[in-house]
Amino acid sequence: MKAKQSIEDLVKELLGGSVRAAGRLITLVEANDSLVPDIMKLIYPHSGNAYVIGFTGAPGAGKSTLVGKLAKLLDSKGKKVAIIAIDPSSPFTGGALLGDRIRMMEDVGIKQNVFIRSLGSRGEMGGLSEATYRVANVLDAFGKEFIFVETVGTGQAEIEVTKLADSVIVVLSPGMGDEIQTLKAGTMEIGDIFVLNKADQAGAESISASIQTALHWAAKHGERMPTLVKTVAIKEQGIEDLWKELELHRAYLIESGQLKIRREKRIRMEVCKLMEDKLARHFNKFTCESPDFEQGIKEVSTDNKNPCQQAEILLETFMSFLKQGDSEK
Repeated sequence: MKAKQSIEDLVKELLGGSVRAAGRLITLVEANDSLVPDIMKLIYPHSGNAYVIGFTGAPGAGKSTLVGKLAKLLDSKGKKVAIIAIDPSSPFTGGALLGDRIRMMEDVGIKQNVFIRSLGSRGEMGGLSEATYRVANVLDAFGKEFIFVETVGTGQAEIEVTKLADSVIVVLSPGMGDEIQTLKAGTMEIGDIFVLNKADQAGAESISASIQTALHWAAKHGERMPTLVKTVAIKEQGIEDLWKELELHRAYLIESGQLKIRREKRIRMEVCKLMEDKLARHFNKFTCESPDFEQGIKEVSTDNKNPCQQAEILLETFMSFLKQGDSEK
């Protein structure tokens, strides 16, 4: 009860605007602490108000700089912004390497209304760690109006961000082979807004024409065609244009009812992930503590029993293990 009371106090502080409480709760959520279910129960009623914007694209396109400059612009307009920067995880500690956070802090500066947090990708190919969804809920309850999620940047594997974001921005730049990448269906389908960053470099006009052509052919009947914005983020050029496009896309989603549909899909995904997580906890306990599981493995290794057949037997044993656990509550 003491630990639970501590969580309740932290959530109260979070709702009161405490940066320290926000950081502490995010740390617990990212670590998948056993108190996560209690945390989510307390903060979820206070979430659902933030607008989530995903940023994806190949490494080197300037995503971090773009995100930082856009956050700086929104801060100047009095908006409360949070940035979740997904960095590659350290192979030794599993933690984020913090490169994006350092660059963004330099771009944004010390701003009261901008909260920046790096998360490790934890090896997720989709560009987002599982904790990202829960961290977004914490920041939502924290009162942030806009949450930026920048993926780790591994090209077309970044589709996971579409399940979390209300608007998805694909960042491209000249001279990186993006002309070919943009023509691939997977990349074209995830973006609501395409940003050609470093638009002052050679080859920008060529890739701009390629993107426009690809957007035209990829447009679906009855749906809003994705738009293209040119920026030079490091010089803060085109950032205001990007914000205007985001406002237009947000208005379209609200008026068309698509925002509600996207968020219902997000809720479905969140519930499924929570169910999977709880099931995984029980399964790990079963494999670590059940003598039946150990005996089953031993029979395969020493008695040459069929692994497939043994897996079926152990699955039935696991189901009984689950029922027994429920009856003991």
